[in-house]
Formats: sequence, C-alpha cells, structure tokens
Amino acid sequence: MHPVAFDLSGVTVHWYGILLATGFMVGLWTAGRRGMRIGLNPEDISNLMLWMFIGGIAGAKILYVINHWGDDSFKNLFMQRSGMVFHGALFGTALAVWLFTLKTKMPLWATFDTLAPSFALGHAFGRIGCFMTGCCYGKPCDLPWAVQFPETHDTQSAHVHPTQIYESVLNLALYGALAWLFRNRKFNGQVFATYLLAYAVLRLAMEFFRADSRGSLWFGTLTSGQGISILLLIAGGAMWYLLSTREKIEPEPSEKQ
Repeated sequence: MHPVAFDLSGVTVHWYGILLATGFMVGLWTAGRRGMRIGLNPEDISNLMLWMFIGGIAGAKILYVINHWGDDSFKNLFMQRSGMVFHGALFGTALAVWLFTLKTKMPLWATFDTLAPSFALGHAFGRIGCFMTGCCYGKPCDLPWAVQFPETHDTQSAHVHPTQIYESVLNLALYGALAWLFRNRKFNGQVFATYLLAYAVLRLAMEFFRADSRGSLWFGTLTSGQGISILLLIAGGAMWYLLSTREKIEPEPSEKQ
C-alpha cells in the first residue's frame, strides 16, 4: 500500500487521484474514437466529459454520505479526502449525460453506448488506485495470491483477497467485451444496458469477497453495493427489453445485400 505518489512543493499527490485522472483521460480518448464512428462531434464528447466529471464526483460523495449517515455527514461531503462510492458516480454521471444531451440534442442512447465501455475502462484504473490506497479490501484468505497491507491498516496485516485487483481485471475484460459489442450492436442503448447488467453481476459477486465498511445494510442483510446492484439488474433488463424494439439500428445498404 503506497497511497502517496510524491510531494510537490509541499503538495501531496496521491496515487488514487493520479489513476482516477488517467482513467478519465483514457476513457475520454477511447469514447471520442468510438463517437466519431457513429457521427458524434468529438468536441461535444469533450464538453460532455466535463459535465460527467462534475456529476460523477458529486454523485460519488453524496452516496458515500448517505451510506455513512450521521458520521459528520455534511462535513465529509466537502472534505477532499472523504470517501466516494462508484454507484453514486455512475448515477451522477448518467444524470449529467441526460442533461447534456437535452441541452445539445445529442442522441441519448447512442451517446450512452459510446460512453459505456469507457465507464468500465476508467473503473479499472480507479480500482488500482483503491489498491494503492488500501480501501475496498477483501476478506481474509490463504490463497497464494493473497495480499498483506501494513499493520496499521484495518486488516492488521492479515492475508486478504486482493478484491481491488479482481475488480480491475474484470472491468478490463468488460471493456473489451463492450468495445466489441459497440461495433456489432443491433439497437441504440444495447451497449449501455449490457454494461449495467454485467457490472451488476460483477459487483454482486465482489461484495461476497469484500470486508471493508460499506455503510448501513439494506433490510438488515444486503450491503448497499448488493442492493444497488439488484436495482441495476432490473434497470438494465428493462432497458434492454424496451430499447430492443424502439431503438433498432438499420443496417447499412451494403449489409442488406
């Protein structure tokens, strides 16, 4: 665990911030390339990313505060080092995309399809940042690839599942699958719906391996991550069902012959 990358003139630079920014920039670049294939303006994609950044940070912090309500909630909301929750970032980002497409008249579902692979790619970078910081850690295990954090860490130097690495690798695989699907999609919204379904399953599985505090339980049994993932499964399934008939993509003339 090495949360601090370096100090620059008295300013401490953390690995989490570096990797989050790297994931954001790489995601922007890949989304721009995909967008050009379907006629989206690269400048619109760049402007949208600023909205997404603001919406994502705000959503991540707000959901963290909700999950840890009562623990200096409003103070934590504005602290630079307060925690963030990915599901909140996803909701905040989705809201930003919806508002931006309303403003610019960009096609909503085609835009979400363009961005969906980048969500997975950026998340893969973010989870490496979690590993360097020591958050989102796993349960004790005796597997050959178990990791140890320092004695001062919450795990007290026990061997634990490297859940951050698990999720990073799975998100990279998801990125590859979604990038392929984007080139072969049959309807607008298919890639985004697939992302919601796949990430929900991924996250449900990961929750069984994690040991960090994730706030209050839903109905006394489900972690917030599990509860929200179930909602994402429902939303992704409904989206697939509705959009598969309403947003069909007509094949190019050459493909019809």
